[in-house]
Amino acid sequence: MLSIKELYKIGYGPSSSHTIGCGLAGEFFMKQNPGASSWSVTLYGSLAATGKGHNTDDALKKIFSPDEIEIKWEPEKNLPLHPNGMVFEAFDSNGSRIDSWEVYSIGGGDLKDTEGRIKSKEIYSHGNLSDILEYCKKKGNSLWEYVEENEGRDIWEYLGVVWEAMKDSIKNGIEKERVLPGHIRLGRKAGIYHTKSGNSNNSIRSIGLRFSYALAVSEENASGGRVVTAPTCGSSGVLPAVLYYLHKENDFPVKRIVRGLATAGLIGNIVKFNASVSGAEAGCQAEIGTACAMAAAAATQILGGSPTQIEYAAEMGIEHNLGLTCDPVGGYVQIPCIERNAIAAGKAFESAVYAIFSDGGHKIAFDQVVKTMAETGRDMQVAYRETGIGGLARYWKPF
Repeated sequence: MLSIKELYKIGYGPSSSHTIGCGLAGEFFMKQNPGASSWSVTLYGSLAATGKGHNTDDALKKIFSPDEIEIKWEPEKNLPLHPNGMVFEAFDSNGSRIDSWEVYSIGGGDLKDTEGRIKSKEIYSHGNLSDILEYCKKKGNSLWEYVEENEGRDIWEYLGVVWEAMKDSIKNGIEKERVLPGHIRLGRKAGIYHTKSGNSNNSIRSIGLRFSYALAVSEENASGGRVVTAPTCGSSGVLPAVLYYLHKENDFPVKRIVRGLATAGLIGNIVKFNASVSGAEAGCQAEIGTACAMAAAAATQILGGSPTQIEYAAEMGIEHNLGLTCDPVGGYVQIPCIERNAIAAGKAFESAVYAIFSDGGHKIAFDQVVKTMAETGRDMQVAYRETGIGGLARYWKPF
C-alpha cells in the first residue's frame, strides 16, 4: 500500500477525481512537454458525463492558463482501465502532435497510466486489516503505531497540517451563507444548523453539531473551496465532522486526534488497495462508505476502543452503506452528496459507540466487507456510478 499522504490530499473541490486528479494530470503532462505550443484533452466516460457539473473544464483551463487547451467530451465512450479516462495531446508550433498520454483519475485524486509515467512507492508490508491486526497483536502495538512504523515519524507533521486544513474547512463553511454555484441554487445550511444546535440540548445538540460540521466541509467542497480528500472530495465532510466534534466536546488533545487521523488513513488505504474509493467505479458506497468506516475507526480509537473494536466499527461503516449509488443531480457534488456526508458522520459516530459497547467480537471481518463492496460495485449498473444518468439524477426536476 502507498503512504497515507497519498490518501489525504489538500486541494480544491468539488471532486477529487474531476478537479484534483485531472489537474494533477494536466500539470504532469505540461512539465513533460515544456516546448509545446498548444494542447488538447479528451475526457471519456464518467469524466465527460459529469465533467461540467464537477468543474473539470475549469480546473484544466486554470492549469494550462495562459495557454489554450481544447477540451473534447466523450461521455458514451470508455477507455479500458477505468471510467475516468482521459487522453492528453501536445502540439508544436506547426500543429504537429509531439506527445500523447492516456491516463486515468482513479479516485481520491490518484492517477494511473498504462505507460508507467506515474510512479508510486508502496511502503506498507501488509495489504489487509486481518494481517495488520495479527501483526499488531504479536508486537503489542496499536494501529497508529503501525502507521508510524511504516511511514516514519515525519507522518505526524503531515497529519498535523491535514488536521489544520480540516478545521479551516469547517470554520469557513460555517461562516458562509450564500447559495452554492450551479443551476440547482442550493442554499448553504451549515451555519443555520450550527446555530440551532447551539440552542438545543442533550442528544439533539450533539447530533446537530455533527451535522453542521459535515455540512460545512461538504458545502465548502461544493463551492470549490479548500478541503482534504478523506478519502475523496465528495466524502470529505464525514471524518472532519467526527474528529472536530470529539475535539471540541471532549477537549481531546491534538495528539490524540492526529493519531485517530492515522488510523482512519490506514482504513482508507486498505479500501483503496483492495477495492476502490471511486464513485465512478463502485458507486457512492466506495466514497461515503469508506469515509464512514474511516471516521468510525478514528472515533473508536480516540474513545479508547481496542484494535478489534476499531475493526468492528470500520466494518459497520462500510457494511451499512453497501449498495449506495452515486447519482449526482445535474452532475454537481450537491444533491444527494452533501446530506449523505452529514448522515454518514452520524452513522460513523454511532458505529464507534456500538463497537465500544461490545467486546469487539463480530462475524463479518472488515476485509470481507471490503471485498463485498468491490464486487457490489462491479455489479452495479453504469447509470448508478457517477454518470448522472440514473437514480435521483434522472428524475430530479427544478421546483
